[in-house]
Amino acid sequence: MKNDIQESRMITLAAPAGGLASGAGVVIGSLFGIAARTVLVGEQVAISTEGVYELPKLASAVIAAGARVSWDDTAKQINVPARGRFPVGTAIEAAGNGIATVHVRLDGVVTAAV
Repeated sequence: MKNDIQESRMITLAAPAGGLASGAGVVIGSLFGIAARTVLVGEQVAISTEGVYELPKLASAVIAAGARVSWDDTAKQINVPARGRFPVGTAIEAAGNGIATVHVRLDGVVTAAV
C-alpha cells in the first residue's frame, strides 16, 4: 500500500523523560508498550504494543489467569485495575502473593488512567 507508514505492533516514538531500558513498560500519551532497546530521553525507540510479555508486578497483588490487569505508571509495574492505573491487557497465568512478575497479553489499544 502506498499509504502504509508502519506496522501497528511496533510503534516508534521519542523516549520520555528519564529514557527507557530495554524491556521496560512505558506509557507515552495514550499508548502503552514495551521498549525494544535502551535509549536516552528524546531518542527514537520502538515500543511493542501487542504480544505476551513477562512484566514486573506488585508482589502482594493476587492476579488470576485471564484477569484484566493495569499498569501503575508511578511504580512501573502491573497491578489489579484501580483508579490512576492504565488498563493494558490480560494475565495469561495466575500470579499470587509473593510473585514479582506476571505474563501479560497486551491489548494493543489506546489506554488512559482510570
